[in-house]
Amino acid sequence: MILKRTPVNNQIRTPEVRLIDETGKQLGVVGLREALQLAQERHLDLIQVTEKVAPPVCRLGDYGKYLYWQEKKQKEVKKQRGGQVKGIRLSFAISPHDLEIRAKQAEKFLNEGNKVFVEMVLRGREKALSHLAREKVNQFMKILNQNVAIRQETDFKKGPRGFNLIITKQ
Repeated sequence: MILKRTPVNNQIRTPEVRLIDETGKQLGVVGLREALQLAQERHLDLIQVTEKVAPPVCRLGDYGKYLYWQEKKQKEVKKQRGGQVKGIRLSFAISPHDLEIRAKQAEKFLNEGNKVFVEMVLRGREKALSHLAREKVNQFMKILNQNVAIRQETDFKKGPRGFNLIITKQ
């Protein structure tokens, strides 16, 4: 988890700060020395919450607890995003072992919370044998379904380069 380093206590470089105490009550604009002294008296840290306004907003509180809540918020935002779409490309002449490898890779993507875009690439004469290509994709889906419960999000669509579909974890 990558968090931007938040200025704390003596790392804050502005002469005045807008201060909020540990209960959330606004104490107004105070000098930095006064804010640091207040934090020291209460055995808390002076944490710079935002620097986008003048004077910057600082809060009295436990820095460890603040970092914990920031990390928790970031994880929640990441969960809500729903993951990305990862791609798995299959070819017409793919071997059974390679199919299993691709299924393991797709399983890894699904367990991370991502959607999987399965693409069956067909070239030249392979386009005439689309029913065999469909069977290969169904075989891939069976291998994948043994390890992870999957749901087909889009229908099996024919594109310009072959077939494709999107699957998600159930």
